[in-house]
Amino acid sequence: MDRIKNSGFYKLRFFITPEEFRSVLELFEHKDTQFRLTNGDRTRHDMSQVIEAYQAYYRYFTTGEKREGVRPFFVYSIPVTLQQEDSGFFARNEGVQFPYYGQWAEDELPCILLSFPKGLQIEMEDEQGKYYVYEDIRDHRPLTYKLFEDITGYIKKRTKPLRFSALDPEAMNEQKPSVRISRDAKQDMSESWIFAKYGLQIRI
Repeated sequence: MDRIKNSGFYKLRFFITPEEFRSVLELFEHKDTQFRLTNGDRTRHDMSQVIEAYQAYYRYFTTGEKREGVRPFFVYSIPVTLQQEDSGFFARNEGVQFPYYGQWAEDELPCILLSFPKGLQIEMEDEQGKYYVYEDIRDHRPLTYKLFEDITGYIKKRTKPLRFSALDPEAMNEQKPSVRISRDAKQDMSESWIFAKYGLQIRI
């Protein structure tokens, strides 16, 4: 069990406006950071391209009419080098399920998952052979962990937990996913096609 003691990820799920997202990306400025798509070529994007990708993702869910034939996504690996530390984050879109008359709705609410590994893989060897353990990344990558804390702390100060009511007599009166949302994003979502389609209500 010790070998997986520090496995897993620190995580934060959130949904904010593109303008607010731009201010989050500014925390990466003046740091050796890359934004790479998770395709075979690991295509590198600059900040303006990342913001553009997020805008497209955000607008799909906050407009008044659903765009058919479009499947938005936002997925990046974010390698970071701080002094001698090499580590990185991962950002990808996720769907927030909600009940709709006794089953899960065919659509999902949007959010971005930002994650950072809890452990650093360390190669070991003993009389039985080679193996590895995960050691606490805070001990080995304190600067990168501090950057993750700064970013998630910045987001948390500008967001609140997402709370909304689903139109389902068998569902809980209020849905409480582990997602944080900004006030402006809540306003946009409340006027979106997905809220109109399912009769959702959000606390503004």
